[in-house]
Amino acid sequence: ADPLKADREFMLEAVRQNGNALDLAADPLKADREFMLEAVRQNGNALDLAADPLKADREFMLEAVRQNGNALDLAADPLKAD
Repeated sequence: ADPLKADREFMLEAVRQNGNALDLAADPLKADREFMLEAVRQNGNALDLAADPLKADREFMLEAVRQNGNALDLAADPLKAD
């Protein structure tokens, strides 16, 4: 596996340059709250690749919805009821 795909700073910069770079990130980064918040800030569609526990995280999802109203569609069901 390419070690750069797991390098947090490298991948953050790649996502800042091109939101689609998130597709290449290692799975642990997709579960990293701060990493994924930055990715969502750059590209609201990044939420599609977030780990499921993040989609159930109220604060994470509120930030995602602030960035992209459509993010609510990807929230865990209990959060949709709020």
